[in-house]
Amino acid sequence: MEIKNIFCIGRNYPLHAKELNNAVPSEPLIFSKPTHALAEANDHEMVLPKGCGEIHHELEFVVHISRSYEPGLTTDDLIDQIALGIDFTLRDVQSQLKEKGYPWLLAKGFPNSAVLTPWLPFEGLEAFGSSDFTLEKNGREVQRGNIKDMYFTVPSLLEYIAKHFGLGKGDILFTGTPAGVGPVAEGDCLLMKWNQEIMGQFRVTLK
Repeated sequence: MEIKNIFCIGRNYPLHAKELNNAVPSEPLIFSKPTHALAEANDHEMVLPKGCGEIHHELEFVVHISRSYEPGLTTDDLIDQIALGIDFTLRDVQSQLKEKGYPWLLAKGFPNSAVLTPWLPFEGLEAFGSSDFTLEKNGREVQRGNIKDMYFTVPSLLEYIAKHFGLGKGDILFTGTPAGVGPVAEGDCLLMKWNQEIMGQFRVTLK
């Protein structure tokens, strides 16, 4: 699977923005991660940095782009696969960066901060909006979301990214996290589901 650019959307679910006391932006809030941040949720341990304050899980719906964007192309033309992902965030580090007005990269771009399940064929937004996606931590559901609840829709996000940054084959988009983000700890087991089916899981190790 070719992955070139990793685009991410902040504050795209109003309830999540509210839980962190953030305003919902008037236009998409875009940030990126390096490809070194990628990791696969494959039943093994996931090593995350120790001693950097709280690390928060942020469950997300992720799309893979199959061709370069051109005006008039639909999501069916542009997206070939989807996955669930976790945008891990060094929350204390992010808060410090925000206070200084600095970019978030130190809080968002560390190794294993962009975890992905195996990919599924894209069957259209309506099909994937028919069921919720969830994250369980140690057997307890902590996040539940549905793409129908996004503030900015997937088509509008693709158009916006293409206009301002370019959008091409191999790019992926983390589309934002629903409410329920929270910290992970040593030994936590995280399990991602869509339509009640297990998509990926792993255990957290802090080093």
